[in-house]
Amino acid sequence: MKKILAIVLTLALSLSLTSAFAGEPLTIIATENPHAEVLELVKDDLAALGYDLEITVVSDYVVENPATSAGDVMANFFQHLPYLAGYNAEVSEEEQLVPVVYTHFEPMAIYAGTKTSLDDIADGDAIAVPNDPVNENRALLLLQSAGLIKLPEGTTLESTCTPADIVENPYNLNIQELNAELIPGARADVAYAVINGNNATLVDLVPYVDGLYAETADSEAAEAYVNVIVVKPENAEADWVKALEQVIYTQKVYDLIVESGFAPTFEVPAAETAAE
Repeated sequence: MKKILAIVLTLALSLSLTSAFAGEPLTIIATENPHAEVLELVKDDLAALGYDLEITVVSDYVVENPATSAGDVMANFFQHLPYLAGYNAEVSEEEQLVPVVYTHFEPMAIYAGTKTSLDDIADGDAIAVPNDPVNENRALLLLQSAGLIKLPEGTTLESTCTPADIVENPYNLNIQELNAELIPGARADVAYAVINGNNATLVDLVPYVDGLYAETADSEAAEAYVNVIVVKPENAEADWVKALEQVIYTQKVYDLIVESGFAPTFEVPAAETAAE
């Protein structure tokens, strides 16, 4: 009997200690590379600050914002600022979201499909582009920058051009609109493919290595398309948001972003740099 009582007391003590040291839940939904990888990298750092990070990884752009707006998760990490602006423009005030941690820029690039050089472009070639309004406009601007098409004068990153808006198409290109996450797998069916940075890395494509033509790190796009962690407005000043910023603005996260082929948009605090 004494032995059983001792076991029960030991288990009770163990559960008590587990509860005492369990961190505050922090739930974030994210796409894979580099978003989920960044979060995995800082998981232990957040635990040291008292937060138990739970990451839900998805492969599309559909559920993240609605899940955050509904309070199913506390934050999301997958999108750039124009995409967030597009979402906010379509939902009610109660569903609005705000950016809180600015992390990196993911260059959009033109990649090889059945053809391996833009010098081989020919009349009627098919090019796949993302079909969501923000990224489609961006893809068309990239094609224009590469000299393949011409858009209406005055088209900017804030425009919402579609293939129907093309004013000059000297190669009679067949612009195929696809869900962004499907384009890497469709390269065998098109001459070229315009792919977002994070979707490219899922199939081991690095923009500045494998891209035939890519947005540059000093371009207008680099400044505009910053990827961000997003939350509900009432959480913008929460302690857990400050904790996220603290663990993400570090040298190891900076290095991970660079190794993934992207461009960090933050500077590592001088104190950490000096400590190393």
